[in-house]
Amino acid sequence: MSSDARPDARLRDLVRDEVESGAEALSLLRRDLHAHPELSWQETRTTAVVAERLEALGWRIERLAGSGLVADLGEPGARPVVGLRADIDALPVQETTGDPWSSTVPGVAHACGHDVHTTALVGAAGAIARAHAEGLLTGRVRLFFQPAEEVMPGGALRLIGLGLLDGVDRVFALHCDPGVDVGQVGLRLGPMTSAADQVDVRFEGAGGHTSRPHLTADLTFALAKVTTELPAILSRRFDPRSGVSVVWGRIEAGSAPNVIPERGLLSGTVRILDAAAWADAEKMVREMVHEIVRPYGVTAHVDYVRGVPPVVNEAVSHKLLGDAVASVLGPDGRVLAPQSLGGEDFGWYVDEVPGAMMRLGTRTPGGATYDLHQGDLRVDERAITIGARLLAEVALRAQTVGKRGSRQG
Repeated sequence: MSSDARPDARLRDLVRDEVESGAEALSLLRRDLHAHPELSWQETRTTAVVAERLEALGWRIERLAGSGLVADLGEPGARPVVGLRADIDALPVQETTGDPWSSTVPGVAHACGHDVHTTALVGAAGAIARAHAEGLLTGRVRLFFQPAEEVMPGGALRLIGLGLLDGVDRVFALHCDPGVDVGQVGLRLGPMTSAADQVDVRFEGAGGHTSRPHLTADLTFALAKVTTELPAILSRRFDPRSGVSVVWGRIEAGSAPNVIPERGLLSGTVRILDAAAWADAEKMVREMVHEIVRPYGVTAHVDYVRGVPPVVNEAVSHKLLGDAVASVLGPDGRVLAPQSLGGEDFGWYVDEVPGAMMRLGTRTPGGATYDLHQGDLRVDERAITIGARLLAEVALRAQTVGKRGSRQG
């Protein structure tokens, strides 16, 4: 192999052949994981299944307390270290597909494609192990099978807090996109997702009869004002280009039409496209809620949970992904991914080291378009080997690219 950072035809063929030869086994693995989904922080079976596969391939395994694991391959001390991450948790959603491999766990399903992410990374691990055996891995690769992406704050912070990202020079991930055809991959330079936080507001005030609101704090009215005015005020206090979105998912107050209650609750999410605006969001939300309820004599307690920052795709990492997509899928395999208001805790990884995420098409061309986090989600399983090849290729392409994007030689 030449000293150039890009894999030559031999390396590309090695990755393709290794992944495609195991395509049936990967499909069976994905169906097994799909049938046995596990909620955040409970992914013990998933972790054991993945660990068994990786150990057989020669990866050095470090299991995390509870669930999740990290795996390394390459000579100790070799640089650079390229990270690949897959999230492994499922959602509290009832599956409705009726497929033979449907979830066997009532009320829990892989409705966000994490079974595909996990399987694709296992497939990539096999190809990288083959490259290593043939002397084609010059640095090291670290795999992150991360628990608890679906909760705030997510499992990424735990891995980073344990120092498992220390020494990693570049990191990559993929996410299923049921709105993109299989055989295509969505890429985007710069911000790809939004920051996502959770806000709960608990209201307390003197209740009473609806015929005498002047003798009460009229908590229901104050709660309604926060419901509508907080999103409106934030849209004027932040730069419109920051894309601040406040959406309420839960509203509770009262139990009778003629009784003003003493307590109420609002729960929702705050999503922001801009990282700088995200830094100011919590302070602004707290201040505005208290300003809105003050005239009504209602007390508001704000519980604000900072969730995840935006995923911001770094330029060199984005180019490496683009090169891998062109190699695996050809010039028509790349599409522009729109910036999403969805949250993704891979944002914490790229907040620490350069990296990028791609959106893996899972829709059968001409078939139905499904949505994530829904019980009827189906994926075209051809996406598994595509994802595996892309992850393996980008890890190998990044082997001689330093942290600041300079070629090592």
